[in-house]
Amino acid sequence: MAPSLLVSASQSLAVAGRGGRRRRLVIANSGGAGAPPKLVTFLGKGGSGKTTAAAVAAQYYASEGFKTCLVIQSQDPTAEQLMGCKIGNSLTECATNLSTIKLETSKMLLEPLDRLKKVDAQSNLTQGVLEGIVGEELGVLPGMDSISTVLSLQKLLNFFSAGTNSPQGEFDVVVYDCNNTEEFLRLTGATERARSYLKYVRELAEKTDVGRLASPSLLKLIYDSARPNGRTSEGRMSTEIWNEIEQLLEKISIWFTDPSKLACFLVMDPIGSISVSSALRYWGCTIQAGAQICGAFGYAEDPCEAHQEVGEKFLPLSFSSLPFVSADSSPDWGRTLSSLNQNTKKLLRNTSKVYPSVSFDSAQKSVTLFMPGFDKSEIKLYQYRGGSELLIEAGDQRRIIKLPRSMQGKVGGAKFVERNLVVSIR
Repeated sequence: MAPSLLVSASQSLAVAGRGGRRRRLVIANSGGAGAPPKLVTFLGKGGSGKTTAAAVAAQYYASEGFKTCLVIQSQDPTAEQLMGCKIGNSLTECATNLSTIKLETSKMLLEPLDRLKKVDAQSNLTQGVLEGIVGEELGVLPGMDSISTVLSLQKLLNFFSAGTNSPQGEFDVVVYDCNNTEEFLRLTGATERARSYLKYVRELAEKTDVGRLASPSLLKLIYDSARPNGRTSEGRMSTEIWNEIEQLLEKISIWFTDPSKLACFLVMDPIGSISVSSALRYWGCTIQAGAQICGAFGYAEDPCEAHQEVGEKFLPLSFSSLPFVSADSSPDWGRTLSSLNQNTKKLLRNTSKVYPSVSFDSAQKSVTLFMPGFDKSEIKLYQYRGGSELLIEAGDQRRIIKLPRSMQGKVGGAKFVERNLVVSIR
């Protein structure tokens, strides 16, 4: 087997760079593999092999004895061809330890609507209007896919609470084949953004006459329909419900930023310059969204010097290879999995060590933000709220950095150096 390519922050050796300079290439150690993350997904340019990577990862985790679920959200039959089974909108067992499910928003709308009708029938808030809605007649509007995805992943992963007895909450790892990288990045940052919106909605509900009149009934209708913790609003004050919703959003936001829970991997064609450039950009966009990239994969039969050079572009990320898998016929998964090199297996399992995207230097009163994939002309820096935070805009994402109390103050200057934005505080 050809030597595998993997770079990480464990060991390093000098390699020749452009212009004869010596650069540090980081090679992974041989530590033992740990438990996989709870949710795994692959990001990259369309056609870069995200679905194939998801299928390989799902088959690998299942072969290692982990109860695995592959979740797809596309009408593209590629996943079905790769998995060798029909994938429907209910859990289907494809192989030992491996189940699959297809998310279809038009069908997922029916369950929450039914719950909403049952709650409304008890409170009579809409006076029968909801009861007259026929769910099968409703179409899918923009944004509904993301909401339905969160609700479906919640059933599989239990964001809200631990210890549920639902069999769907017993998967060791869920591999999510997202059909759009940018949509998934918005999804990962949605809960943090929702907390900001919730704050303003709560102020309207509690500080305006119309809000105090209408919000208690609407709030209880929505809460009882969702039942995020399996509880109802009976006997509870609106303030208690608002506080619980805020805590739930915070919990999910923290969940998405924990690489031991959510592992995002980049996938690309190492010899395709556009594919590589897109992966670099999505690296920076993922950081902007509040998540972390745990590693990068490139498809290769035989890692070569060109792939080594691509790996250097993604330092300090770990970079390894994936085997080509044809979707023209059902693949031989036993042979495919046996061809996975040890570094690829370790990368799929060891995701706890990631490069910090923000660092604070209290002595120099400076903040360093790691922003790969961007150049300085694409980054905008704002400051509000009396110097207690920074607002960074890049890649169609806005990110808020809260400053430590000892470093709060006005921005004195900023410079962009080797993929890092360094901000000085006065």
